[in-house]
Amino acid sequence: NMVMSFRVSDLQMLLGFVGRSKSGLKHELVTRALQLVQFDCSPEVFKKIKELYETRYAKKSSEVVQPQPQQHRSPEAHSIHSSYDRGSTVARTSISTTNIDYPVLYGKYLNGLGRLPPKVVKPEVRLVKLPFYTTLDELLKPTELLPQNNEKLQESPCIFALTPRQVELIRNSRYFSFAGMLSDVSFLSRICYTDTSSPQEDQYPPNIAVKVNHSYCSVPGYYPSNKPGVEPKRPCRPINLTHLMYLSAATNRITVTWGNYGKSYSVGLYLVRQMTSAELLQRLKTIGIKHPELCKALVKEKLRLDPDSEIATTGVRVSLICPLVKMRLSVPCRAETCAHLQCFDAVFYLQMNEKKPTWMCPVCDKPAPYDQLIIDGLLSKILTECEDADEIEYLVDGSWCPIRAEKERSCSPQCPILVLGE
Repeated sequence: NMVMSFRVSDLQMLLGFVGRSKSGLKHELVTRALQLVQFDCSPEVFKKIKELYETRYAKKSSEVVQPQPQQHRSPEAHSIHSSYDRGSTVARTSISTTNIDYPVLYGKYLNGLGRLPPKVVKPEVRLVKLPFYTTLDELLKPTELLPQNNEKLQESPCIFALTPRQVELIRNSRYFSFAGMLSDVSFLSRICYTDTSSPQEDQYPPNIAVKVNHSYCSVPGYYPSNKPGVEPKRPCRPINLTHLMYLSAATNRITVTWGNYGKSYSVGLYLVRQMTSAELLQRLKTIGIKHPELCKALVKEKLRLDPDSEIATTGVRVSLICPLVKMRLSVPCRAETCAHLQCFDAVFYLQMNEKKPTWMCPVCDKPAPYDQLIIDGLLSKILTECEDADEIEYLVDGSWCPIRAEKERSCSPQCPILVLGE
């Protein structure tokens, strides 16, 4: 958020500080700075961003705006300006109508969404992080859907305007997409249970419908179940609102229709950039490789003789074939939390979760989220050294040996030949 508020001079100072190119249009500088924050934000870089932001804010707050004489402002306009929180960091624009400046609050919500009372600190609802989405801006924090009456079917409206910078990001994304470049920036709505005990997964309320301005968004339907007595399941995913929103100074109205049947739900709005499986794989290769020596120590620990056990384990076999696609591993991967040494192929695992996100280990069928994945450096080395075997065995000292299939015995007879007539 601090980077998004920078001027061209601030962006150039930040990029120059880390030795990046300072040339280009403003949207190019913003994109370059956001990539820096997302992928290479060291403590020194964060300190510089904070320093630039505080310097800019101090200059802005030191500018004293002379108030207009009271007689030139109508009572209505005075009331509006008095109610506006000048200490807020929320952006403001003016719409001139009959000489009255009406402030538009970017990202603020009205009417049917619950708002916490002032000076009351409550735990906030948190949503689980989605690996295939990088959050660029939070338009609306997860906010409770409050019923307005006793009806079962409720409507909760949310009215806000986009900032010029948000509009610019969307338009640049469309331009890059037309040019054949990967840059998918979009607005998402996420709905979950109002539960502050842990990060929540997306969960739709009954009778869910989302309307943006004058049109309804597409919401995933139910998957039919082939098992008798099992209810159809509905994949709860973020809802893309981008194609129905006004990319201008006009306000957008989002209305969530939901069934009030006792459970409480919260909704949040986010500006995100969608990642591809190839990008996640590259990031995993950059930060997720576990050193071969650490993997070797793990093998030795797994095979260490347990004094309380009557069975001494001298070795453990590991297949070099991916259990997902039955092909030889290329990028051996598993979750840090998995108890097994067997790996699956990161390339196919990420591609499968890009189409249908489940994030379940294909070996032990336990959760294997992206932020817990590691690339086995030892098995990666073995794959390059052992090309004629599909299985290896780890030994108790951490070494390994290939297990090759035995060659078929010759079909020629091995018994003595009986000579007739003797």
